[in-house]
Amino acid sequence: MSVESAYPVEFSDAAARKVKALIEEEENPNLKLRVFVTGGGCSGFQYGFTFDEKVNDGDTTIDKDSVTLVVDPMSLQYLVGGIVDYSEGLDGSRFLVNNPNATTTCGCGSSFSI
Repeated sequence: MSVESAYPVEFSDAAARKVKALIEEEENPNLKLRVFVTGGGCSGFQYGFTFDEKVNDGDTTIDKDSVTLVVDPMSLQYLVGGIVDYSEGLDGSRFLVNNPNATTTCGCGSSFSI
């Protein structure tokens, strides 16, 4: 029996912890992690991450461990069912999206196609 998520996009514990640490460093509790999709990249679309103080009309917000992930409606359609995660490894540290909708990705991990 699978458990359906209450949110269209998952926000991993690792990502939430890193966002919390970065917000504490910036000393601005109003910051939220915004994930978005833009055209471009080697595979057609690419993920972007930024910190934002605002939540715009139509944005989806996902709260976890006292921090908020924000996704605009245009980007959300490409991210439904995905997981926003944070990875630390030999290739560096980064936020990333594990996206089941992506039919191809590239080596950089931030570009995909549907």
